[in-house]
Amino acid sequence: MKLTFAKNTLAAAEVDAAVYFIDSFERVADKELKALDTATNGAVTKILETGEFGGKAGQLAVLYRPEGYRAGRVILAGLGQGKKPEADAFRRAMGDLSRFKALTCCRSAAVSFGSLGDPACYQAAMEGYLLGGFKLLEYKTDKDQTDSSSIDEFMFVADNKSSLTRIEKAVRRGEIIAEGQLLARRLTFTPANDLTPVRYADMAQELARKHKFSCRVLDEDAIRKEKMGALLAVTKGSEEPPRFLVLRHNGGPKNQQPIVLVGKGITFDSGGISLKAALNMHEMKQDMAGSAAVLATLVTVARLGVPRNVVGLIPTCENLPSGHATRPGDIIRSRKGKTVEIINTDAEGRLILADALDYANKFDPQAVIDIATLTGAALYILGYAAAPIVGNNSILADRVRDAADRTAERVWELPLWDDFREQMKSPIADLVNSGGKPAATITAAAFLENFIGDWPWLHIDMAYVDLEPKGTSYVPKGATGYGVRLLTELLVNWKKL
Repeated sequence: MKLTFAKNTLAAAEVDAAVYFIDSFERVADKELKALDTATNGAVTKILETGEFGGKAGQLAVLYRPEGYRAGRVILAGLGQGKKPEADAFRRAMGDLSRFKALTCCRSAAVSFGSLGDPACYQAAMEGYLLGGFKLLEYKTDKDQTDSSSIDEFMFVADNKSSLTRIEKAVRRGEIIAEGQLLARRLTFTPANDLTPVRYADMAQELARKHKFSCRVLDEDAIRKEKMGALLAVTKGSEEPPRFLVLRHNGGPKNQQPIVLVGKGITFDSGGISLKAALNMHEMKQDMAGSAAVLATLVTVARLGVPRNVVGLIPTCENLPSGHATRPGDIIRSRKGKTVEIINTDAEGRLILADALDYANKFDPQAVIDIATLTGAALYILGYAAAPIVGNNSILADRVRDAADRTAERVWELPLWDDFREQMKSPIADLVNSGGKPAATITAAAFLENFIGDWPWLHIDMAYVDLEPKGTSYVPKGATGYGVRLLTELLVNWKKL
């Protein structure tokens, strides 16, 4: 899809469809809306009176062949807010438009925000359109493999030339960020027979070459030399060998301490010997969503040229039952040397993260953030609405919350008290890998805390925000790609702690 930018009015734009973004209104008072009402012989007033359209969020209306417009149709998109709509209102509206047949049947379209939008809104709008129209078609056959949308050109118009440069920069940035999130979705949707740890590592290396960051892959022998006993314990039941990926974007000075991102990369999680229930086990190909967010964020910051040093660490393997698998009751030794009594082999994500968090010390990091589909208990805390976070530095937590507010990838902080740390102690080893059901999301973080170094740390449990059960304006049903917008925003605006 070609993106163009022009000093123009929507009425003068030579396109198939012109799109107006409208905030909530009870009478036709806006200057542009009045002009459109006149050009359509009072159609705007009529659809307001009938309740068909009043600028509410999610509302869309089409007016055909308005007099004085070169476009054959004008589409009204409701934002549902006041005179200063938030950026996410545009993201949602464009997400709705991305599947609106009156628009997608056209070859070209023009949009204008008038006085409503600042650059952040243009960025969010571009994100919303690309994210909302996402379809995974690689596994379809015949005619179903083709996207029916026919939009070839999207024109962004403004009434003064000076604002076009800022608008274009914002739209291009939104395009890159959305493509990063779509990469995370595609990776997470990919079935485990096509995304084994070895293939995942190969794909990461291809992306690194393409986008000019580095990717070092540790094979099973190198993992063993690093004494990553926790990672090796998880992978024992699988015939697929594990991999450990070290991604580096060197955007800052050589002496700049990096920010380290750690993502859980279980490409399929059966639960191991502690086998999961069959219902919905097919979704466990998504247990690598945290690693997908990290890999896609590295791609995104490289494409944006973010002036920071960023390291991504991805431990990746399968968790399967077999005669070789780790058993409940086994005691394993982590890279840090701490011993762990295995209570539940389905509490495997924290094991591979433990070795990765200890490995992060190699980089003398400014801060470390891990992101993982870690606990089923997260569903009962925040549902599908937000990700619980736990950490050891209030400034870092505040910055993550601010980035979450700006990107609409929401988080909520939970406490980490000594009660939860006590829950993770073993009578015969240093730690247990599961403290049972009480406060399970927090106790998982309490386990991870044992493996961090002397640096600010934050844990993001994305266990249910990685999956959209029904579909929303810009998140179709299935994998969400959560975390890419959040982490990218944090890194773009990073300040030393």
